Amino acid sequence: MDLHHLQAQLRDFAAERHWQPFHTPKNLAMALMVEAAELAEVFQWMTPEQSVAASDDPATRERIADEVADVLMYLVQLADHAGIDIEAAVAAKRLRNARKHPAP
Repeated sequence: MDLHHLQAQLRDFAAERHWQPFHTPKNLAMALMVEAAELAEVFQWMTPEQSVAASDDPATRERIADEVADVLMYLVQLADHAGIDIEAAVAAKRLRNARKHPAP
């Protein structure tokens, strides 16, 4: 997946609908949290075992996929508006995590 291309597509989608005034970092972060909560809702009352098998059911898998896509799209848009290079941020964070939590 080309994140820069996805950002451009999402920017164009929002512009075509005149949504730019609403796509502030604050609003995008709030929308991201709502979508993350909707993803959590899919698994809310499942046992751990049921959650592992949830994607075996096509309808549940589709719901999970939809919410994962929503979360990713809002995250990508938030990074775009905040001027965050996602690939660089992930690489830097992985390095910090490796230092903080070294393998035994």
